[in-house]
Amino acid sequence: MDHDDAALSLAPVVPCSDLGTAVAAWSALLGTAPTFVDGGRWAQFDLGSGRLALSGDDRATAAPSVMVKVPDVPRARERAVALGLDVGEVEEGPHERRCAVRGPDGWDVVFYAPA
Repeated sequence: MDHDDAALSLAPVVPCSDLGTAVAAWSALLGTAPTFVDGGRWAQFDLGSGRLALSGDDRATAAPSVMVKVPDVPRARERAVALGLDVGEVEEGPHERRCAVRGPDGWDVVFYAPA
């Protein structure tokens, strides 16, 4: 594998039916405010070298997942296709390019790169 193609970071993504309520709860639990909130779509907490993401109205998948930052979303998608995984199309969001992948045991991964 080409090291220039390796994942850059990863974070859990928790889907939320009411992002405002979820942000308040996670803020209290973590003892800190989110570092980014985009209306009812998305929020994230950056803690040390880790990140927790909350997906509201803008979800690549409805299940808890892991988002993986990659240098090239189409190339990461090609690797998943070559493995025979269930792979979605590359989508353009307001802040990122992304592609949802379902693993063999039903786990979800979302590859993304900033726009």
